[in-house]
Parts: sequence; structure tokens; C-alpha cells
Amino acid sequence: MSRTVDRTVEDLDQAMRELRKSLRGIPFRSGGFKKTHDNLARDAALVAVLIDSARSSFRN
Repeated sequence: MSRTVDRTVEDLDQAMRELRKSLRGIPFRSGGFKKTHDNLARDAALVAVLIDSARSSFRN
């Protein structure tokens, strides 16, 4: 199960990196998009930390 948790956290990290890369050139401040993006990034980081810290409670 540890590999599954590692893979999940790595996939989430990779998705957030791709999102950051795709945002280059987009006017961030238009339409309140920056706030939405910041909230998503914060929530994704929280999920990654919670998954990683709950690793021991997952069964093999």
C-alpha cells in the first residue's frame, strides 16, 4: 500500500506542476481566477499531506 500512497502523492504533485506550467501567459487576476487557483493549490497540498500522514492506517 505504501507504493500506492507514494504514487498518489507523486501524481498529485505532477498534476499541480502541470497546472502551474499551463498557467504561464494567462492573466491571473482576471475574473478572480488567482483566488480560485490559490485555494486549489492550498487544498491539493493539504490532501497530499493528509494522505502521506495517514499512510500507516492504510492496509496492505
